[in-house]
Amino acid sequence: MEFAALPELEEFRTHTRAWLEENCPPSMRTPTPEDEVVWGGRRARFKNPESKIWLERMAQRGWTAPRWPKAYGGGGLSFEEDRILQQEMARIQARPPLNSFGVWMLGPALLEFANEGQKQEHLPKIVRGEIRWCQGYSEPGQGSDLAGLQTKAIDQGDHYVVNGSKIWTSYANHADWIFCLVRTDPTAPKHQGISFLLFDMDCEGVSASPIELISGSSPFCQTFFDNVRVPKRNLVGKANQGWTIAKRLLQHERNMVAGIGGNTAIGVSGRKLEDLAKQYGGERNGRIGNRVLRQRVATHRMNDRAFQLTLARGGEETKAGTASGHLASLFKYYGTEQNKRKYELMLEAMGTAGLGWEGPGFDRRELTTTRQWLRSKGNSIEGGTSEVQLNVIAKRVLGLPD
Repeated sequence: MEFAALPELEEFRTHTRAWLEENCPPSMRTPTPEDEVVWGGRRARFKNPESKIWLERMAQRGWTAPRWPKAYGGGGLSFEEDRILQQEMARIQARPPLNSFGVWMLGPALLEFANEGQKQEHLPKIVRGEIRWCQGYSEPGQGSDLAGLQTKAIDQGDHYVVNGSKIWTSYANHADWIFCLVRTDPTAPKHQGISFLLFDMDCEGVSASPIELISGSSPFCQTFFDNVRVPKRNLVGKANQGWTIAKRLLQHERNMVAGIGGNTAIGVSGRKLEDLAKQYGGERNGRIGNRVLRQRVATHRMNDRAFQLTLARGGEETKAGTASGHLASLFKYYGTEQNKRKYELMLEAMGTAGLGWEGPGFDRRELTTTRQWLRSKGNSIEGGTSEVQLNVIAKRVLGLPD
């Protein structure tokens, strides 16, 4: 039976390749500048008009969420078909049509836990890039203790009244909606009494204040809720049982963050690590001139490839139902560490060219690389700190005692 499916997959590859060749605009086959990343949403602006065309074409086929059911706007592809789609997009260096926390994190959780009305309301909009989502999890003063959250939602009959604040809310100042953990029973043990709410960021009483990072950018915000009214129809799952949803969504988030470590040979603005090393470290017979740097880059690339294969194997195990539920922690930890190592190598190769912050004497890509090196340090915090991931691996994967 396995071999009988092969011709069908080859036919799918042929059709997919032809469709991509015909429908992927030329500029969408180039590295994505930071100011052309497509996040979608009600206030979306497309600096490159072809970005909008590419999003619309891919969304029409459901290929912004290839494996979601067609009933909710997804592509309805199998695991194998999705892998072929990704391979064919990589072959022509196609840009992702949509970057979306809705696709990466919320959507899979809704597919598992939401009622039919919630799925029909939110999932097609996510696929089309019509709603931009942010995540309300971490809180000031709680550190990595997510279950210690204090944002309260008081039951008022047909709605909740939410008060509190969240921290490190990525792009909250640009988001349309938020998926948010709130405490609905303050008398219950801390892992209980938590609920999972969805609400519009335009609701009265919601405000977001950007936080400037050491890199100079401000992708994160502190988000405040002051007597925000949230209809009960926006409660996902059952009241006081949101921790189960929260944990599952964290697995999706960690897989998403881990993905940055699967292709770290590509640096800022599509710049390859080898090309950068040749530019600053010298080139000899088509190779990196500095022997030590050449060896380190080669080692990094081998680790990259090994990680890609491990991710693929994890996907196969997930499909077969034999994967550990804690693989996401392992992938998240290694992927973020691999990404940090990439930027360390880039700065080492650049030498004094990597010391710039602003002003003359440095080109735009040099300044961007330095800032991205600083930003990469946050990879080991977001999605659950590296320490948390190591604890999960020690206890749940290796079976070590507390």
